[in-house]
Amino acid sequence: MEWILKFKMENELLDEKTFTDRLRAVGTKSYHHKHPFHVQMNEGKLQPEAVRGWVANRFYYQRNIPIKDAAIISNIPLREVRRMWLHRITDHDGTKGDEGGIEAWLRLAEACSMTRDEILDERHVLPGVRFSVDAYVNFARTKPWPVAISSSLTELFAPDLMATRLAAFEKFYTWVKPWGFDYFKRRVTQARTDSEEGLRLTIEYCNTRALQEEAVRALSFKCDVLWTMLDSIAAGYPVR
Repeated sequence: MEWILKFKMENELLDEKTFTDRLRAVGTKSYHHKHPFHVQMNEGKLQPEAVRGWVANRFYYQRNIPIKDAAIISNIPLREVRRMWLHRITDHDGTKGDEGGIEAWLRLAEACSMTRDEILDERHVLPGVRFSVDAYVNFARTKPWPVAISSSLTELFAPDLMATRLAAFEKFYTWVKPWGFDYFKRRVTQARTDSEEGLRLTIEYCNTRALQEEAVRALSFKCDVLWTMLDSIAAGYPVR
């Protein structure tokens, strides 16, 4: 009887609050706002070279976000869910001209006195950053779509980070032209909307205990991706 009870406990669906608390606990423990590089950034300790290095390497992540979301959509059999997720691609790519998150990040690079060409040709992208981002895209392409969606829930923790980052840039990095901060300002509100949407879908469609556990691991994996990116950037642009 003991093994039956253990099997039942291990496979019983978590209630919504417990599941949500498990997901949030991952970010509290592992989100990259605690990484030393981010701490140094927010304390104004980075040299211009390091800020530019972060901007250039983070762009590789930014330009792959819509590719990641397209991979997720390709695995979703439900039209109503595809419709919900589709805006994430246009949010980053835009639909015309100089709109969208990718374009906003390019303006940030220009505000840091970098050229669009040197960002777009990826000459500054470090191997560890490339490897981490590519692994994330592959994860989104190959995992069950509800699990892939759950990996995007780092957005739950992004608004506070964005607000802190914006304040730090405005206070400490006055050499960066302020018209480059549009991406940060936009994501403070956009990340809240996106995270609420992603959380609703995760709760609804991770509807077995196995999927719930995979979702928690997926979010942990995404935190590892972001942390590893910063490890590479910190090694490439050490604080002096």
